[in-house]
Amino acid sequence: MKTSGNTILVTGGGSGIGRALAQRWHDSGNVVIVAGRRVEALEETASGRDNLHAMAFDAEDSGAIDSFAETLVGRFPELNVLVNNAGIMRTEDATSRRDLTDAEQTIATNLLGPIRLTNALIDHLAAQADSALINVTSGLAFVPLPAAPTYSATKAAMHSYTQALRAKLAGKVEVIELAPPAVQTELTPGQSTRAGYQPLEEFADEVMGLLAQQPTPPEILVQNVHPLRFAERDRTFEERLAFLAQH
Repeated sequence: MKTSGNTILVTGGGSGIGRALAQRWHDSGNVVIVAGRRVEALEETASGRDNLHAMAFDAEDSGAIDSFAETLVGRFPELNVLVNNAGIMRTEDATSRRDLTDAEQTIATNLLGPIRLTNALIDHLAAQADSALINVTSGLAFVPLPAAPTYSATKAAMHSYTQALRAKLAGKVEVIELAPPAVQTELTPGQSTRAGYQPLEEFADEVMGLLAQQPTPPEILVQNVHPLRFAERDRTFEERLAFLAQH
């Protein structure tokens, strides 16, 4: 992936990982569009930065994705990088019958949203030079958090989906997976100051360094996520799962 001269769409760019990476890409000489539900947050991301633009986008709204993609490409015909970052994480008690609204919204946002947006933009991306698709998954794709089973499942599904896309799009679109560890963001209440989680700025700096490697690794894995990503290889899966079950 080129480090500069791209036109990049980052969903979920109003806060957390999306905001941090969008601003770093912008600082590196890229045109960046941040998209998400909270327009005020997006405008804060873009404030004072020429060529960093905000657009409203709801990953859960299947009916609006095609029209969003059409408007996006009309405004930014040189778009060549899609970053599927938008996501929600909600805890669930799966030990007894429960309301599945949170689970269904998680699937719609974290799994169907990226699939639908990728589908809407894939023909355009495939026609661009130096095009790339980055799917943001999670270390929990590899060892699930029992308190967030649906979130973990959507990230595991996106890992598989990304692998399949990489095989099918070889030579057309570069497909990259970014799997974060636990990072200090507001993905869940209180997470931005939670001890033991990687500071956001440190995480973003490490990610940008990995993305700058040539060739770009197919999986962007900061050091903190290695224990989860390689748990099965290292035969520590049950140990890691037992640890996460306590949280």
